[in-house]
Amino acid sequence: MEFKKPPDGGWGWVIVLASLFTQFLCYGSPLAVGVLYVEWLDAFGEGKGKTAWVGSLASGVGLLASPVCSLCVSSFGARAVTIFSGFMVAGGLMLSSFAPNIYFLFFSYGIVVGLGCGLLYTATVTITCQYFDSRRGLALGLISTGSSIGLFIYAALQRLLIEFYGLDGCLLIVGALALNILACGSLMRPLQSSDCTLPEKIALEKVPGRYSIYNEKEKNLEENINILEKTYRGEETCKSTLASGDWKPESLLHKNPTTMAHTKETETYKKKVAERTYFCKQLAKRKWPLYKNYCEETVALFKNKVFSALFIAIFLFDIGGFPPSLLMEDVARSSNVKEEEFPMPLISIIGIMTAVGKLILGILADFKWINTLYLYVATLIIMSLALCAIPFAKSYVTLALLSGILGFLTGNWSIFPYVTTKTVGIEKLAHAYGILMFFAGLGNSLGPPIVGWFYDWTHTYDIAFYFSGFCVLLGGFILLLAALPSWDTCNKQLPKPAPTTFLYKVASNSSNV
Repeated sequence: MEFKKPPDGGWGWVIVLASLFTQFLCYGSPLAVGVLYVEWLDAFGEGKGKTAWVGSLASGVGLLASPVCSLCVSSFGARAVTIFSGFMVAGGLMLSSFAPNIYFLFFSYGIVVGLGCGLLYTATVTITCQYFDSRRGLALGLISTGSSIGLFIYAALQRLLIEFYGLDGCLLIVGALALNILACGSLMRPLQSSDCTLPEKIALEKVPGRYSIYNEKEKNLEENINILEKTYRGEETCKSTLASGDWKPESLLHKNPTTMAHTKETETYKKKVAERTYFCKQLAKRKWPLYKNYCEETVALFKNKVFSALFIAIFLFDIGGFPPSLLMEDVARSSNVKEEEFPMPLISIIGIMTAVGKLILGILADFKWINTLYLYVATLIIMSLALCAIPFAKSYVTLALLSGILGFLTGNWSIFPYVTTKTVGIEKLAHAYGILMFFAGLGNSLGPPIVGWFYDWTHTYDIAFYFSGFCVLLGGFILLLAALPSWDTCNKQLPKPAPTTFLYKVASNSSNV
């Protein structure tokens, strides 16, 4: 499939709007799951670590399945994947309203909703990158604000719905709202070439291969039939020996017409089996180089030390940086901050500031004089300090201030694809981004349960957030050390050698006498 040159506008802005609403509708509830988390603690009476698995799976499963999500988008297109995933998210949310225990929520909310969100995220990012080039940072920043706005609105909406309709009614209504993703998906018109020269060219290029395969097939088909013939005769020998104790294969083949008809059917069957066997062998031979090339490219990516540091940094960032958005409501309750003192839910503050951070950081990424990797490292280091300050916050004002800082810095998600592109190049972006999102999903899945387990063991969040801050700080320093000497190496051109100067001595016209 050949894509047109990115228009950087036009219908692309419709794509941005549809992608923004898609992320708003699919990520609103999973990111604001902290409101549901408190309700699930009271409803099922499980530990904080076990209950935190529901929200962590909803955010982590989609990222863990990023390679599969990328393959689905590449195979079926962003529009089809968006529509299908809309049914997944809506169905998972509605199914969660009937959950009898926490283990059912692991599947309905954690896996089904999480996988649907992962598919939608990949689809929206992919089609936005296809429509934008010079304004890609701005476009990605805009669509990523959809999830943050969803976090801001859904935190208050879900609390209001729980008060009026209970936890089950809240999930049913939120699931019904998610069905609007189908309308957003219908607007995602693929950016394809309007001419037919490429398909015709591909068809012509495949003709010699088809003829060569056909000739080879005719040659190998006879060999396969002979092998099956021997196997079949061996089976007939066993049957004849068991039946009569005598071995007369020729009489069985020639005396009875029924036997001859049976033999003809058997030969046809053997030919079909041989054809299908050969087809499977050829398919395996064709696919094997693709798998081998994928493994070789993966090894080559990890030989890039900046990329290796990047996957460590994103893994540690998600272990330490994701839990506040899930557990901040329970942190306030553990600090004896009453809900009556909340002018606005802390999760809503995180959501709105994340939207601001994504937009501002996305705009900054488009400035050529700003090193995007250093900008990303700076957000990690500042976030680690804010995480370590959470144990000292004992009032709503300080918790709200820290929530705003953490939300703004979490907006570095909008520049992460930009950082990945600068690290590995646009040609390897899809491959590298899928690997990095897998490790991000692993960190998302492990972070909240680890913090919850720390609370179950120590009955306080202090050590848990010290651990979170240390993880984020470690990831930032590893990435900084790996990037300092080699970040711009690929952009540097070797100096041109100075032109060689040759000195010639002009011979005299007079001859020596």
